[in-house]
Amino acid sequence: MSASTSGEDAQEFYGRWARLYDLIARRTPGIPALRRRAAAACRLERGDTVVEMGCGTGANLPYLREQVGPEGTVIGLDFTGPVLERARELTAEYDNVHVVRGDATSPPFGSIPEVAAVGDAGDVDAVLATFVVGMLEDPAGAVDDWCDLVGPGGHVVLANAARSDEWYAPPVNAVFRAIVVLSTPPTTKLRYEDAPHLRLDAKIDAAHARLRERSRAVADETHVFGVVRLTGGRIGP
Repeated sequence: MSASTSGEDAQEFYGRWARLYDLIARRTPGIPALRRRAAAACRLERGDTVVEMGCGTGANLPYLREQVGPEGTVIGLDFTGPVLERARELTAEYDNVHVVRGDATSPPFGSIPEVAAVGDAGDVDAVLATFVVGMLEDPAGAVDDWCDLVGPGGHVVLANAARSDEWYAPPVNAVFRAIVVLSTPPTTKLRYEDAPHLRLDAKIDAAHARLRERSRAVADETHVFGVVRLTGGRIGP
C-alpha cells in the first residue's frame, strides 16, 4: 500500500479494521488456496529473497516462507502501523521473515539493518503484490519499479479483485461493487465523482497490462468466480 496516495484517512481506516481484515484474509473460503497459488507463482527456490508489497496483516508471508525455506528471506512491506503489528504477531516464530513499515512505491530497504542488502536489481528474486495496485495512484509505474527491482529473470506476481467476465457475472459483480464501496475509505460517502469499482478496474487493468509488457513469460489465471485475476511474469531483459 502507498502512504503517499492513501493518506492518514486510509491508515486510520485499515488500522481500525486490521483484525477483521485478517480474519477475512485467512478464513474466506477459497482465499487460502489462492494465497498458496500466488506464492507458488513467484517461482521461488530455497534460499531466495522475496518481497511482498502491501503485506497487510501478513496472510501471505507463511506461504512465501514455505517456498524459500529457513535459509531464504521474506520481507513484508506495508505503511499501516496496526496492520503491521498483526503481521509481526503472526510471523514471530520465523527469524527470516521481516515486516517493514514503508511505501510500496519507494521501499525503504537501505535504512533497515535486517534488509540493508536489498535494493539493487537482482538482490530480490520475486515481488508479490496481492490486492494492492488498486490503492496506488500510478499502478503501472509501481509495476515498472518492481520489475526493475527483481531484474531480468526475476518474477513479479499480481493478484487483484476486479469485475468478473464470466456468464454468471451480474450478481457476482453486484456483490463485488458493494464490497468495493464499503472498503473504500471513508465509507461514509454515499456519492463519488467516479464509481470506485470502475476506478479500481482501470487501475488493475493498467497494472496487469504493464506486467505483461515487461515479461518474457506470462501466466494468467482467474479465481473466485472470475473476480480475482492472478498474473505472474518472468521479467525480460
